[in-house]
Amino acid sequence: MSIKEKDYDIIVAGGGLAGMIVATSAAYYSKQSYKILVIDRNASNILGKKTITGWICGDAVGKNTVDYMSKRINTNWGYPEIEHPVKGVIAYSPDHNTSVSFDGEGYILNRKMLPQKQRKDATKAGIEIKDNIILRSLLAENNKVIGVEGEDTSNKTIFKKTAKLVIDCTGITSILRSNLPIKSFIQKKIDRDDIEATGRYIFNFDNSIDDKTYFDSEYCIIHLDQELAPGGYGWVFPKGKNKVNIGLGVQQKAFERRKKETGIPIDLRGLIDKYVKLNPVIVNPKLSEEAGDQGNSWGTWQVSVRRQNDCMVANGYMLVGDSAWMPKPLDAGGIGPAIVAATIAGKDAVEALQKNDFTEESLWSYNKHFIEDYGYKTAGLEVFRRMLQGLTNEQINYGMKHFLSKLDVAKISEGEHPEFGIVDKMSMLIRGSINKKLAEDLKYTANMNKKLVEHYHSYPTSPETFPQWQQTLFSYLSEAFTRFK
Repeated sequence: MSIKEKDYDIIVAGGGLAGMIVATSAAYYSKQSYKILVIDRNASNILGKKTITGWICGDAVGKNTVDYMSKRINTNWGYPEIEHPVKGVIAYSPDHNTSVSFDGEGYILNRKMLPQKQRKDATKAGIEIKDNIILRSLLAENNKVIGVEGEDTSNKTIFKKTAKLVIDCTGITSILRSNLPIKSFIQKKIDRDDIEATGRYIFNFDNSIDDKTYFDSEYCIIHLDQELAPGGYGWVFPKGKNKVNIGLGVQQKAFERRKKETGIPIDLRGLIDKYVKLNPVIVNPKLSEEAGDQGNSWGTWQVSVRRQNDCMVANGYMLVGDSAWMPKPLDAGGIGPAIVAATIAGKDAVEALQKNDFTEESLWSYNKHFIEDYGYKTAGLEVFRRMLQGLTNEQINYGMKHFLSKLDVAKISEGEHPEFGIVDKMSMLIRGSINKKLAEDLKYTANMNKKLVEHYHSYPTSPETFPQWQQTLFSYLSEAFTRFK
């Protein structure tokens, strides 16, 4: 099959947040000169829906990443897709005595309304959208991806379309990536230890007292507490003065271990219900029945908490968003990195089309561009996350109180790993073997982060030297993961 015989220039698999931005970015950079198709399994009125329970997400995104998109591809969001502005994020220690503010201004999105805004923008840009399509596999020929195949559920017929380039935005469980039929450096499967189970409610509630460690209409709150959220954290994200997105994420093995230790058989929803009940501010919570929340006020989902896929391209194929395991390892925030990656991917896809070259080598610049703008910091955050998951509440309380400096907070605000330089200055004052071990571990993660950031800044410019680069990466991570089992 020759290139000229393809049905489309680009097929974007998945019409969620990332997929629609990729398509819009490609249309923008090509001045709408290419034939672009977006495929989604849902009907057009529920585009991008993740599960039968809705568009499950914390809904928060930093203003900086939205601005990144707006400046580059002239895509702007407003009300109602942006439901509520926030001034930043505040993380509280388990005892609520220490807080860390970071991330700066941001928005709480309405994830049900946003896809409709994106659909209108995409249609205006000449992008074709095909709904009710369940994709089963990639089409391949001569070690190149050349299209997709699945089922049109609206009429129970086989769906098969070809393209010069397929961009996978189908999510963490992508069967396209898992069953990639060609040779590539893309990692197909994710380790269970790198997945967090998450769940959340969207509530309207009565505000009983003013305690900003539990709810603040101007700030997103994160609670670090190994009792309430083993290996993860709880969140209270305001969607108004009396409306909240509240939930938590847990590391699977830590959650199972916690249940065995306590002997209490509790599922994720039960754990979240307990978290809600312990919040003294949120009284009489009721599932939101507003139009933008119907069918989306409760749900669970799985989120990756590792670095992005070490390689995100193959011949005729690219990964973006959750399909590439892009959520930030420290807090599982996936919207920001997906926006950055999708904006970049659209531009790099157009450059490949202009060169009429869709090989792994031609698409390799996407790997490099994403790492330069965002991905360089994720491996260090992955190590930091593994260290945190092994701490007790007492250690978290002590560490946040004694080991975080203003410089460290600034680093966290930039989405990067803190340096914990204050640990050395306090070394003579630290008392107790547990606290000394914590200090040693913090210093170790800081040093390992420097190595990893430096290593990512030397990410190969072409596939030839990738195996050697990845082997060095694995040696660093193996050492760190062994320390923080």
